[in-house]
Amino acid sequence: MRRNFLIAILYTTVSTLLLGIGYPLLIAGLARAFFPVKANGSLIYSNGVLAGSKLIVQSFTGPRYFHSRPSAAGIGYDASASGGSNLGPTNQKLVDRISADVKSLSQEHPGTPVPIDLVTTSGSGLDPDITPAAAEFQVSTVAHARGLSEAEVRVAVRRHTSQRQFGFLGEPRVNVLELNRDLDNLSSSKK
Repeated sequence: MRRNFLIAILYTTVSTLLLGIGYPLLIAGLARAFFPVKANGSLIYSNGVLAGSKLIVQSFTGPRYFHSRPSAAGIGYDASASGGSNLGPTNQKLVDRISADVKSLSQEHPGTPVPIDLVTTSGSGLDPDITPAAAEFQVSTVAHARGLSEAEVRVAVRRHTSQRQFGFLGEPRVNVLELNRDLDNLSSSKK
């Protein structure tokens, strides 16, 4: 009995050291060596100051910026409280919020259908991307607020549109943080 107990403790200790410490350190080291940007969170810096991560949504306000999907994470766009609202399609609270968002966006762009991702949250509440249709919906507002032509803004949108991975996985998407940073740079270079 004592021998079996010692063997069990030895296996637990060795397994913990190899699989709980050694393996994660090896994988983290390989990731940092071969994919340093991704391994460190795909962080984006502006003049040496952290601007954000291209993997996690940020809240942008005002007409000068493209807006992300609504967020149900915490009090909104809270990376420490990732998660959806868990409200079903027949939940009146969800129906009322979406109806109000559609009405508000329709007033800004009369006669233009509102893209679904501008009024619905992602599963995590932290999705950094919007559809090309959602970006196109916002082009005129952003261009007008920045004093740029719609064509210039559309070129920036195309520049930050990622296609399906391997040509068939996922959907085309636009990273909102990268697009807004590019437009900030474009606007400041025009001054």
